[in-house]
Amino acid sequence: MKRVLMYIVMTIVFLLVGALAAAQLGAFTGQAPQDIGVALGQLKAPSMTNNSVSSQAGLYPEHPQYMQARIAPLELRGDGPATLQKIQNIVETTPDAVLVQRKPDYLYAQYTTRWMKFVDDVEFWFDPVNQVIQVRSASRIGREDFGVNRARVESIRAALTATPP
Repeated sequence: MKRVLMYIVMTIVFLLVGALAAAQLGAFTGQAPQDIGVALGQLKAPSMTNNSVSSQAGLYPEHPQYMQARIAPLELRGDGPATLQKIQNIVETTPDAVLVQRKPDYLYAQYTTRWMKFVDDVEFWFDPVNQVIQVRSASRIGREDFGVNRARVESIRAALTATPP
């Protein structure tokens, strides 16, 4: 019995070490999406699985993750460009984030988890019609994110709200 238990423990340790090694080599980063950005006043639709949030999920009511993906847009703190600058400052001071693209009305960042190197793509767009910052945050791989994307957007919302207008 002790020998079987030892083999089980060794197998689990081997699998964990293998998974961490694979992660460090980029096995879980996924491919950067080629279709993000703003098109016709819309960010990309939420993911087909339960691993994304979008303030524009309401534009896709037929989408299978429509209800789970809904999140409120970010309120302006000043005008649109000023708010995007504040969001950029928040992103740039977050250890696991890299700003990939900056336009006058749009930001694209990538967030990478420390140990497993999962990458999430996060977009912010100043919507001049609705006078808000539309946001989309999505995991590249997997079917579930356990609320990570929602928590990230809410954390950014809290940091943004804490800045003076």
